[in-house]
Amino acid sequence: MTTRFLTLTSALALMAGPALADMNFNRIASFAISENSPEAAETSAEIIAATGDGMTLVYTDSPLEALGFIDITDPAAPMPAGIIELDGEPTSVAVVGNYALAGVNTSESYTEPSGYLVEIDVTDRRELGRCDLPGQPDSVAIAPDASFLAVAIENERDEDLGDGRVGQMPAGSVVMVDLTPDGLIACDTLRVADITGLAEVAPEDPEPEYVSINGEGEVVVTLQENNHMVVLDRNGAVLSHFSAGAVDLDGIDVEEEGAFVYDGRQPGRVREPDAVAWIDDTHFATANEGDMDGGSRGWTIFSQTGDVVYESGTSFEEAIIQIGHYPERRSGNKGVEPESVTFAAFGGTSMVFVGAERASIVGVYDVSDPASPVLTQLLPSGIGPEGYVTIPERNLLVSANEVDGLEDGAARAHVMLFEYQDAPASYPHLSSANMAELTGWGAISGQVAGDDGLIYAVNDSFYAMQPSIFVIDPSERPAQIVDAIRVTRAGQPAQLLDMEGIALDGEGGFWIASEGRTDRLVPHALYHVGADGEIADYVPLPSELQAVERRFGFEGITRVGDILWMAVQRPWADDPENHTKLVSYNLETEEWGAVLYPLTEPATGWVGLSEIVAHGEHVYVIERDNQIGAAAVTKRITRIPLAQMQPAALGGDLPVVTPEPVVDLIPYLTSTGGFVLDKVEGLAIMADGTMWVSTDNDGVDDHSGETMFFAIDGDM
Repeated sequence: MTTRFLTLTSALALMAGPALADMNFNRIASFAISENSPEAAETSAEIIAATGDGMTLVYTDSPLEALGFIDITDPAAPMPAGIIELDGEPTSVAVVGNYALAGVNTSESYTEPSGYLVEIDVTDRRELGRCDLPGQPDSVAIAPDASFLAVAIENERDEDLGDGRVGQMPAGSVVMVDLTPDGLIACDTLRVADITGLAEVAPEDPEPEYVSINGEGEVVVTLQENNHMVVLDRNGAVLSHFSAGAVDLDGIDVEEEGAFVYDGRQPGRVREPDAVAWIDDTHFATANEGDMDGGSRGWTIFSQTGDVVYESGTSFEEAIIQIGHYPERRSGNKGVEPESVTFAAFGGTSMVFVGAERASIVGVYDVSDPASPVLTQLLPSGIGPEGYVTIPERNLLVSANEVDGLEDGAARAHVMLFEYQDAPASYPHLSSANMAELTGWGAISGQVAGDDGLIYAVNDSFYAMQPSIFVIDPSERPAQIVDAIRVTRAGQPAQLLDMEGIALDGEGGFWIASEGRTDRLVPHALYHVGADGEIADYVPLPSELQAVERRFGFEGITRVGDILWMAVQRPWADDPENHTKLVSYNLETEEWGAVLYPLTEPATGWVGLSEIVAHGEHVYVIERDNQIGAAAVTKRITRIPLAQMQPAALGGDLPVVTPEPVVDLIPYLTSTGGFVLDKVEGLAIMADGTMWVSTDNDGVDDHSGETMFFAIDGDM
């Protein structure tokens, strides 16, 4: 068998725009937290900080009750640097010089909260000091001049009591502790700021969530559940306080119905901010995640006296929708859930970084004018971005992503590193930003090249109430969705479809392969769809296939003359071990047949087929395992000569084809600094032989939401 791999350089050239562009952040590395604790059942990176020299990252790992360390001497190749176990759950960490200061929760119950502040020498992992705290710590911040720190003592509520609402005693507070000139905590200076009686909501029970300190030593604290903001001096005196207020939201998705529908309203939606960050000595930004009653899906800039200087409204969420990261199954809650906000200046430009927890996106804003922030980039993060640290001296932004998908077979918790570069932005790969109407998309599962230079792609059953054919112009950077053709039956959204493949019918319409799941009454079938999306006809499986069918059915479709060829993902009941079918259907004679495809032996899990495309004298297929990240081994394109595609009758011995490896996709899947995504599912081959490959983002459900859409050039 001849192996012929196409070059990665050609793909990157096609993905990039002009040779040089303005400065942009691009992801350069991803570090799986499990590398620090390979034997641990669960790990998590939540809050993250960096040493003064910018060479070591320190993060909190709540499941392990530990602080973790990452060596980023070479930021493009982060290395595990171990953990240090603590006597409790770390909730936040900040670093002064080479000393890490962490708040640790040791509470026995909601009514008896407790914790301590610990200082660790990062170099030798030695504990330098410890202060008992008057309750359960949440956020820790160090003053810019390193003279003191502040700790939010949340004393969080029990969500199973009192309808999960404040107030529940004991009340929270804010603690300040001085640091010595050497950066050591001076526990005898600990002072408690009483912030009860300020908020309109449960004034007796403030629950401080997050703290930030400006250059004048003023501490801003969010009271998330109380929807309130407080500004304190370094001694705990109240300088100002005010309600975080509310926002009228219009044109949002508020139902979890398996479709993108932007006709919802939420008037008077309280902000209930989570993270807060000063952007200068008089303004701060909040991420309005919400909790009990709110979540405005955006972020806000306040003056320290309570004036709203800027409100993002729905604009941040809409930008996320356009790049396919909207978490539809969170529509009834808080949408993209902005949770984190961080400030830094890069190259003399003041920037705010807003993290959307459920969309797994980092928004980069130029806030040179606090009244008119400009969204400059959306960066792909891991699942559930929680904390950020900026290292401007090294042009680095780092995100900590807390969700560990070990038990669900999803991606592990990761820390991701982005570099501020004189280079084009490498993400997103696909966008609907140029559409006249706000258009959501996701779960791209199959595609085909049109005769018009466009690509037609389908979504799968994740959006069961809105099956769609997306029309993509790949000549733009990023590629642009220019139309969304809704697949209908009698004018209504077609149901009981799981569209996994699409082919042109040669007459302006399409053939669509739907993967069945008979335990959910979803049939395996072929659907003939008109140019307008209306289903004109369908072809059910013959009895020979119905008798042996399994859940893992058609994952692609292509047309060769009067023959439709479908790739079956995995072996069915009558297939030899490690073989699956390429099924044929003759449109003229209505005869069915098949050949067998020998699958690569899986290293872990399973290997199956995800796509099939006829081009020239060959049929090309995507063969992939179901593994993510470092465990991924088989993600490749192979091809079979059309001369071998001679189907035999079903029910008898089937000929075995001989696939030839063409492209190893793993280098492409890691080319933008991320971990290897599981579902490489779309392949379209243009007239000139350029191959466009896409990944399925699972509707941003237990997934980072990242969709890769990239080109591979080469001599076919």
